[in-house]
Amino acid sequence: MQVSVRLFTTLRELAGRGEETLEFSTKFVTVKEVLEALARRHGRAFKEYLYNDRNRVREHLQILVNGKSASLMEDLETRLKEKDVVAVVPPVGGG
Repeated sequence: MQVSVRLFTTLRELAGRGEETLEFSTKFVTVKEVLEALARRHGRAFKEYLYNDRNRVREHLQILVNGKSASLMEDLETRLKEKDVVAVVPPVGGG
């Protein structure tokens, strides 16, 4: 199963790319599993930016699945389908 991931700002810099495809050998995967795979793949600095000291996704990051907030679905337990797109979006400032 393949899932596309889009990363922005600091996470994009830490990963060295803004988009990548992750492949899983299972029939389905959750948002949580995708984030864990990214943290393993991209190392300590990436993981520390993504997770707080209680190993929870930092509150200022928004996780989208196909453009829709994961928090409006099953949050980190949202099951993904083949070719779904997960985006990790930081807060957007402006003024």
